[in-house]
Amino acid sequence: MVDFENKPTYDIYDLKRLMALLRGPGGCPWDAEQTHGSIKRNLLEEAYEAAEAIDEDDTEHLLEELGDVLMQVVFHADMAEKEGRFDLDRIADATCKKLIRRHPHVFGDVKAANGAESLLFWDDIKRGEKKQETAAEAMAAVARNLPALWRAEKIQKKAAKAGFDWPDHTGALEALRSEIDELEHAISIGEGVSGELGDLLFSAVNVARFFDINPEEALGAAGDKFISRFAWVEKAAVASGRQLEGMKLEEMEELYQQAKLEE
Repeated sequence: MVDFENKPTYDIYDLKRLMALLRGPGGCPWDAEQTHGSIKRNLLEEAYEAAEAIDEDDTEHLLEELGDVLMQVVFHADMAEKEGRFDLDRIADATCKKLIRRHPHVFGDVKAANGAESLLFWDDIKRGEKKQETAAEAMAAVARNLPALWRAEKIQKKAAKAGFDWPDHTGALEALRSEIDELEHAISIGEGVSGELGDLLFSAVNVARFFDINPEEALGAAGDKFISRFAWVEKAAVASGRQLEGMKLEEMEELYQQAKLEE
């Protein structure tokens, strides 16, 4: 049995020590076997679960999920420390220094009139630190592991900041219609469909941006709405003594349209 003191409450240093014990001799074999790569998805999943708790406005759930996110950070820090690369204190040190550098309006003589101007300071300093001299370099730096719709939105915002943008949403809508035409053409000739579909989705994100709509949230809501409508269709089919598997598409579509009216 490992030597760890049970306490009424614990702090971040207890968490750090606990992780070291779990991954050390006599600890948990699974924890000890992990690498940065093997638990990469865990970090992403925990972050999304924390985001879901925020959407639910559930304090206890948020507390739990933020703890899981923190655990992932400590997990990676322990691995890096054992590799001789860095530790949790180095992470905190680097983060504090970054916050100070990127808030000259708080820790320096620069003045920020509002939150938008504060964000401009942050972005400009970040580009300087990353040695991003062009807008294209800033776009290329957007993380590829982001969900594709989210990444598209961030790329478009950087393009807009460089002046490459429609004056209003009508241009974005026209571009979307054009992409539909190009997709239909690709389908008709049987080639380039994937690329044209990607262009269509990218243009749809651009329309969302003009209305300050989060495309990830919009698509997520559409998925939830479809599930709700489909559940109504299934119940309606059963109530009429039928099963979906034996129905024609036209019959199911009629029920689906009824489901929309019931909302």
